[in-house]
Amino acid sequence: METLMTKKDEKREFYKNLWTLTLPIALQNLMSAAVSASDAIMLGALDQSSLSAVSLATQVQFVLSLFMTAFTIGETILAAQYWGKEDASSVEQVLAIAMRGSIMVSVVFFLAANVCPEVLMRIFTDEQELIKPGILYLRTVSWSYLFSGISQIYLCVMKNSGRTLKSTIYGSVAVVLNLILNAIFIFGLFGCPRMEIGGAALATVIARGVELLLVICENCRKDRVRIRLRYLLHPYRSLQKDFAGYTAPVLANELIWGCGFTMFSVIMGHLGSDAVAANSVANIVKNIIACVCFGIGNGSGIIVGNELGRGALERARRYGDRLFKISFLAGAVSGLVILCISPLILYCTQSLTEQAHTYLKFMLYICSYYMIGKSVNSTVIAGIFCAGGDTRFGLFCDLVTMWFFIVPLGAVAAFVLKLPVMTVYFLLNLDEMIKLPAVYRHYRNYDWVKNLTKETEQMF
Repeated sequence: METLMTKKDEKREFYKNLWTLTLPIALQNLMSAAVSASDAIMLGALDQSSLSAVSLATQVQFVLSLFMTAFTIGETILAAQYWGKEDASSVEQVLAIAMRGSIMVSVVFFLAANVCPEVLMRIFTDEQELIKPGILYLRTVSWSYLFSGISQIYLCVMKNSGRTLKSTIYGSVAVVLNLILNAIFIFGLFGCPRMEIGGAALATVIARGVELLLVICENCRKDRVRIRLRYLLHPYRSLQKDFAGYTAPVLANELIWGCGFTMFSVIMGHLGSDAVAANSVANIVKNIIACVCFGIGNGSGIIVGNELGRGALERARRYGDRLFKISFLAGAVSGLVILCISPLILYCTQSLTEQAHTYLKFMLYICSYYMIGKSVNSTVIAGIFCAGGDTRFGLFCDLVTMWFFIVPLGAVAAFVLKLPVMTVYFLLNLDEMIKLPAVYRHYRNYDWVKNLTKETEQMF
């Protein structure tokens, strides 16, 4: 039941919860983006081919991250509501169910990257100078897939069970370690051998291993939501069904969107090394600047989900309205920030060829308008809608946008009409803005305002 609360108190609680969740999550996202940025800067200092090869090789990890995102969203949908209901046992069940799926998927990607890395690289490029170093990177970094398959799921449940700050600290420790080891292993500092691309991969593996150790130590503490073997082996059937029902559309959505996004890299990868290098830097900039937007998106799912689980449906609706407006403002501000720092980015990437530098200049302009759509869609589709179990809309929206419009349009523009690289890039970045009208209209239906929790006896 919704408790009585004055408008002033409600507003104060809302913003307290928002910043308590958003700032740590945004910081963690920023730190993670900083690793990608450091890889680009350090490898770019070696040569453009190293930067391009790793940019393409990490697309495999990007596809894996789509599965991890689906599992964590499915985990958040149920964990946030049950935590709002103060049902810790059910939260542990949700954790175990998500963990089972993530481990199985991580093992598959680990084996693929070890057994057939050349096949994976040839999906993205046919340039031999990029394939060979990409193979070396994949074989080494694949070990990190196994570690993150456990740690990312546990860090997610920490955010949903009142330990957001500690989750951020653990993730940030791994990121800082990754940054330091990148410099040491890539350039051979402090007596270490100069490993270049292999060093970047090894740094990632060690950092993820340390993150997993921190998670294991946290899991051993008492009075915490923990990984329990009996739940891993014998999950509640009803909860397992709920998790699969809400996660399957999210996973399909992530794969449809992600494979479409990967097709962007495939298209850009066949337009030459200059286009790949510029695109990799532009993506890093987008990810860094969007950290606050992603933090709002992640936090919104938890905030709205907690209220829905408590049965405070009208309050959840009001919170959703505020978050929608905040996400639009955050996207607009992020776009302005990209425009303001563009000269600095161009100055710091002078190691790129003249052609790549020209591409990057125009890509940054395009990124600035992209941020509004990205911010709103990540908050509403992946946050607010999913908080109430509305996971099918995002699937339909991305299916139509990506595969009926953007990917075919980009492929025809690049390979049939052979339009200029920047025209192709512009067309490939229309997806987030195209979705906005449909997203707003669906949001105003308020179909997402639902309490998904069940009583314990209903789960058997």
